[in-house]
Amino acid sequence: MSKKIITIDKNKCVGCGLCVSACSQGAIGMVDGKATMMHEDYCDGLGNCLPACPVNAISFSDKDISTAPRVTMPVKNIPSHTATNVPCNCASNQAKVFKRDAVSESTCSTTTTATPTTELRQWPIQIKLASESAGFFEDAHLLIAADCAAYSYGNFHQEFMKNKITIIGCPKLDDVDYSIKLSAILNNNNIKSVTIVRMEVPCCGGLENATKTALKNCEKLIPWNIVTISTSGKILEV
Repeated sequence: MSKKIITIDKNKCVGCGLCVSACSQGAIGMVDGKATMMHEDYCDGLGNCLPACPVNAISFSDKDISTAPRVTMPVKNIPSHTATNVPCNCASNQAKVFKRDAVSESTCSTTTTATPTTELRQWPIQIKLASESAGFFEDAHLLIAADCAAYSYGNFHQEFMKNKITIIGCPKLDDVDYSIKLSAILNNNNIKSVTIVRMEVPCCGGLENATKTALKNCEKLIPWNIVTISTSGKILEV
């Protein structure tokens, strides 16, 4: 079995970096002034980077993945005819909105010894599960975050989630085009602002690019900003 990925001709590459911006999966990076395939497993084979290259230094190639090791986990105690249709009663399966007490929030935010308060205001929070017509999106300040971010940045709830509707995702793990769902959310609701919180790792570029695409496709002018968090939990860009 083969997988189609891109190949970069270093002799032709002029180091403009346009392909890096065009790659929604974060598979390409710059090394010593040249575009370089950093993560072959991230490459989706769609070739969005090809038309971005002004010198035609990028082409398709087939990568043999038939010898790649695979781990198959057996499904136990579930009949084969129902294994793909198991009822789910998890929180993400039902829409829900929480009303937060503004007084208690203010008290918790100014008292260092108080128990940290969650700022989550709705379910579901996964981008692919959230309905673009969900009522909680109306008049919302929207936080679009990498799902790793909350684990990396200690004060994530108070600094980023407070007074916002939060949706999260990982372009490396979710085999979906976030820009389609995000475009629908922005177009179908009165979104007051958009904050993108991503990690410094390359795959998070897919989340940023999808949001930028949605903002471009949106017929409204929505203020937005990006925050990048390092793997050690520090804010790199605001």
